[in-house]
Amino acid sequence: MKKILITLLFFGSLSMTAQIERVEPPHWWLGFENSEVQLMIYGENIGKAEVSLDATGIILEAVHRAKSPNYLFLDLELTEQAQPGSFPITFKLENGHKIVHEYELKERTRPESHFIGFNNKDAIYLITPDRFANGDPSNDEDSSLREKTKDRDDDYGRHGGDILGIIDHLDYIDEMGFTALWSSPLLINDMESGSYHGYAMTDFYRVDPRFGTLEEYKELAEKSRERGIKLIMDQVANHIGSGHWWMEDLPFEDWLNYQEEFEQGKEITKSNHIRTTNQDFYAAEVDKKKMTEGWFVDTMPDLNQENPFMAKYLIQNSIWWIEYLGLGGIRQDTYPYPDKAFMSDWAGAIMTEYPDFNIVGEEWSYNPLLIRYWQDGVENKDGYESNLRSTMDFAMQGEIVKGLKEEEGWGSGLTKLYEGLANDFAYECPEDIMIFPDNHDKSRIFTQLDEDVAKTKMAVAYMLVLPRTPQIYYGTEILMDDTANPGDHGLIRTEFPGGWEDHDTNAFTGKGLSEEETGMQDFLKKILNYRKNSEAIHSGKTLHFAPQDGVYVLTRQTEGESVVIILNKNEENFSLDLERFEQLGLDGKNLKNLISEETFEWNDSLELNGEGVYLLTTKIN
Repeated sequence: MKKILITLLFFGSLSMTAQIERVEPPHWWLGFENSEVQLMIYGENIGKAEVSLDATGIILEAVHRAKSPNYLFLDLELTEQAQPGSFPITFKLENGHKIVHEYELKERTRPESHFIGFNNKDAIYLITPDRFANGDPSNDEDSSLREKTKDRDDDYGRHGGDILGIIDHLDYIDEMGFTALWSSPLLINDMESGSYHGYAMTDFYRVDPRFGTLEEYKELAEKSRERGIKLIMDQVANHIGSGHWWMEDLPFEDWLNYQEEFEQGKEITKSNHIRTTNQDFYAAEVDKKKMTEGWFVDTMPDLNQENPFMAKYLIQNSIWWIEYLGLGGIRQDTYPYPDKAFMSDWAGAIMTEYPDFNIVGEEWSYNPLLIRYWQDGVENKDGYESNLRSTMDFAMQGEIVKGLKEEEGWGSGLTKLYEGLANDFAYECPEDIMIFPDNHDKSRIFTQLDEDVAKTKMAVAYMLVLPRTPQIYYGTEILMDDTANPGDHGLIRTEFPGGWEDHDTNAFTGKGLSEEETGMQDFLKKILNYRKNSEAIHSGKTLHFAPQDGVYVLTRQTEGESVVIILNKNEENFSLDLERFEQLGLDGKNLKNLISEETFEWNDSLELNGEGVYLLTTKIN
């Protein structure tokens, strides 16, 4: 009888403990500017429990009950008397039983240097991890997830690239000259298909097991930092994947936008993607609502950041990852789509805790006014303050491609680059805006420029000397393309040569690369490594001369260094008269061509030997 009683008590204890399935954030830290933290507690009927705690310096300020009986939200105040370590939170159930959860508060031990954000001194390498390198084939498939297998013949299937694959090739990234690393999302996407891209998250605190473990993610951050490489995390505040665990039991009736349509099985209202409604004084409310609250697709439920519990959850999640990994930046996906007041609060909360941090928001617009609107410090007519330092320069990227492809003429060709850069007068800080030749959503720059190597080099070199923060997509350095089906996302995200054992070509070692591919790799490597220590490129005065005779000249200058970039679209040899550039003060000075490493004296003229880019510096040694 005694043995039976002990067994019943044991299983009864298991049953009660299992009623708390999740506590998020899973732990927290002491010492933040904001001394409050809100815990989401999830478990069967936990919402009916009475909550108490007895811990020095920790005050349970409020207990919030949701519409679902399986949630509680606890507001904790962490006073100066609170100490690091675990403390008990007691949940008294209706039947008199108690559940005790030990919650941990950690001491903040990372130095401030771990949280210095990327800036215009950096060059960022963007990776789609599933397609970069397979460091651990044992995690390629996971039968517990909805998409159970990999299929490397399918551009939209999983291929097996992972965190260890990135770690294994950090030396390559470092030697190429990159100083920051942005990986598309590494959190779990437990979706039926297309889970490789990472933008349909199903758990905000779990690394996708096909990419690796939380410990490996931390290892990536630490080993990157050892090499002077800042790690940028790709985050999504606008939406989740339909496989998210919330979707089976939503806490509130307004956790999602258009939640009623979802719960009634109706066709979900989709976003109209009219991003100008964020700034348009004349925009109708119905259009504003559809833009911000409409779903991208049925498989990406749109989050309602106007719900205060959702807002706190997302803010705390971002801070948790910054603190845990020691991040050097966040890239926020689809920045104009969430509630813009929330986005200001979100960015402001992060920058309050980490004043030297940086966040870049994706504003996929070719209108410089929209890019300007989101940057911190701009005096917007509607009074909106974004707290966002950086946004993405789709506008300038587009002008560069058009200008290089067009025939030279009045208002066409290289003039597009010149006039596009002239828009910098509108920006609060042009240097913080992120420029890029291509990314995971756009055709490869080599494809955009009709597989013209000379023009591709012109585009990339020009971007790397602009007053901008540059980002290069993996494979751009070896002329990867998507010419077979331009714009196809699966093809844009092709496997990097050498990332899998069965590849015949290895871009990490150079094996099997063509002369053009090796040439592009060496070209980019020289510029990036020079750029690391160039004060002129980092902080020099920018001066450019209107394009003339198919030639465009731009310079970056400090007192001790001049960098001159010449874009030449003449296919035949061309003699450039240097008298026009007297303002540069370079007469009689020796300059070196960074690419050819030849030196010459700046005098009357410069012979340009055919179409291409010339990158010159006064730093001879």
